Amino acid sequence: MGKIKTTLIKRTARELSQRLESISPEFEGNKKILGNTMPSKKLRNKIAGYLVRIEKQRQKHAQSLSA
Repeated sequence: MGKIKTTLIKRTARELSQRLESISPEFEGNKKILGNTMPSKKLRNKIAGYLVRIEKQRQKHAQSLSA
């Protein structure tokens, strides 16, 4: 089974992915984008990781539509 993300992580990541255009499919890039704006390092890393997942899903969906 996969790891379960809390609603706070998912909701925040979805809102950020809609607001920000510079979301990257790499963890380190997203971590730098979030920077020191998050209240804790653990929360920042979880959100950055979930943003990677969202971006990869978005890219995969775009490829399936263009094919």
